[in-house]
Amino acid sequence: MQARVLTFNTLFKGEALARMAVLAETIERSDYDVVCLQEVISWRVLRLLRRVATSYPHIAYLPMFPLVRGGLVTLSRHPVVRRHFRAYAPAPPARPEWLLGKGALFTRIRLPEGHLTVVNTHLSANLDMDWSPSNVYARVEKAELARLAAAVDRIPETEPLVAMGDFNVPRDSPYLAEFISSTGLRDAFGGDTEPTFRPEYAEIGAIDQLLVRPGLDATTRLVFKEKVRLPSGRSAVLSDHYGIEADLTAGSTRDA
Repeated sequence: MQARVLTFNTLFKGEALARMAVLAETIERSDYDVVCLQEVISWRVLRLLRRVATSYPHIAYLPMFPLVRGGLVTLSRHPVVRRHFRAYAPAPPARPEWLLGKGALFTRIRLPEGHLTVVNTHLSANLDMDWSPSNVYARVEKAELARLAAAVDRIPETEPLVAMGDFNVPRDSPYLAEFISSTGLRDAFGGDTEPTFRPEYAEIGAIDQLLVRPGLDATTRLVFKEKVRLPSGRSAVLSDHYGIEADLTAGSTRDA
């Protein structure tokens, strides 16, 4: 089995529609099989994606008036045979992101050589950027990781699986290590802590992740580092995050 995938936090603020127009054209010209996007909150942005990226006829998301649930959208060039959304329980302190209804979007995709389960997620932000055990936001993230681990464990072990997205947890965090250990997933970056959040915005580090099940290999690369030209002619970055692309390969697959 082979598949090329992308995960990208699109940044809902600012010139989101203009930036998404460029992103949609970029992925339409690409050879990605599956694209996982975070912070696609607006229905207007989602309609733009569907109108421009026409070679991705299969899409997974969960409606939640007046927003797209969790801001999570998964686009695929291959048939989607199953999808479900696993919500994270809101936990104090109260904050605006509660309105998004964050969680994880599970999508089972039928590739030419077998099935692949793709997990697209966006965990709560750590507004203090403090991942010490006593921090309230760190405790929220730890609880969300535990809920995500339980959901991953429900997927049969024979099913190739990739989990990716904006985890909002640094790659060297003990909470992420605990999640990886409990699920049996593997960090496709091998612990490399090169930042995935743009340093000019904040020194947060490698908070976007791509994790795979044993038997699935991934060759990763950070993308969308350079500025692009918007329809207005102005140059801008696509997001405050970089994207992660990966070539996935597996020797054999068995349908679950």
